[in-house]
Amino acid sequence: MMPRLLLVWLLCVSAQVQAADQVVEPAVFRALNTAQEAQQKGDYAAARRALEGAKAREGSLEQALVWRSQAYLHWAQGQNAQAVELLGNAIASGKLDDELLANEQLNLARLNLAERRYGEVVRLLAPQQAKADEEQLQMLVQAYQGLGQPAKALPLAERYVQANPKAADSWLQFLVGMNAELKRYSAAERWQRQLLVRQADTPAAWRQLAALQQLAGEPDKALATLRTAYGKGVRFSESELDNLVLLASAAEQPWQGAKLLNGMFEQGVLARTPAREERLGLLWWQARERSAAARIYRALATRSGSSKHWLSLAQLELEQAHWQAGLDALAQAERAGADRGKVRSWRNWAESELSFEREKRLASRS
Repeated sequence: MMPRLLLVWLLCVSAQVQAADQVVEPAVFRALNTAQEAQQKGDYAAARRALEGAKAREGSLEQALVWRSQAYLHWAQGQNAQAVELLGNAIASGKLDDELLANEQLNLARLNLAERRYGEVVRLLAPQQAKADEEQLQMLVQAYQGLGQPAKALPLAERYVQANPKAADSWLQFLVGMNAELKRYSAAERWQRQLLVRQADTPAAWRQLAALQQLAGEPDKALATLRTAYGKGVRFSESELDNLVLLASAAEQPWQGAKLLNGMFEQGVLARTPAREERLGLLWWQARERSAAARIYRALATRSGSSKHWLSLAQLELEQAHWQAGLDALAQAERAGADRGKVRSWRNWAESELSFEREKRLASRS
């Protein structure tokens, strides 16, 4: 289907050409009209023949108009690269009047965006960005994103949203996402709260707010957000809540993840399971809160009898220089079927350290 803007062009091109018919050669004028009519009917071959037959003088207005028409013909057929070249030629000719030039520059920006030529989009639109409308701002934002320059896209999006309080949710979502990508979590949270006003019954909006607070290193605020949502009747799936905890691990924030998961257990927001208990123990361990991790692994090992749990407990105890507790856990791991070579290696180290400590105590008494 022909793009809507091309249909609009076909309806207005005749009037634009007629406005310049005092300086356009009659033969070229007829060719342009014939091409327009054929293109409007979808007969692209006939339109191409009409334009190829137009005899336009080098450096003339006629040549610029033929290039322009050829560009739109290629665009209608999805041949964007050719359309970019021809429309660029028409603009560079210097023969188009100011009103027509502004329109063609905008269309050239659209074509370049479709071709992911983001630098060209910025070159065409940035000089006039102070007067840009919503579509132009959107194109500039996309172009800056494509260039890997989100910090330049953000002020444009903020300007639009501030000037248009009823801006589409997609603008707010962009501001949330880009600020989060730049690790400006407080700004991302501010925009997410505005989005939440519109989506108060949507679990995803609450979950996103909690995720931002978690990334900002504020697990208590994230838990409070989840409690508030529950109080409003919003419910989350267990996988959604699990993903919030996994987000902390991905962001290398194990302490925050452990705080959030433990809080969800205590508040009854998330059910305790052996897998989640093990995740909590691992998060405490990664956060170097070894005593908290050891308590969890001891309970897990006692319930499961798993050699894996007993070995983890042994390592945690030994890392805290709790040599006898570590040796006891190693004995349990061996009875549960743990690899004997691994157990022997840990035991030799623990026994040598325990022996050294005993010698030190004896020496200090004598």
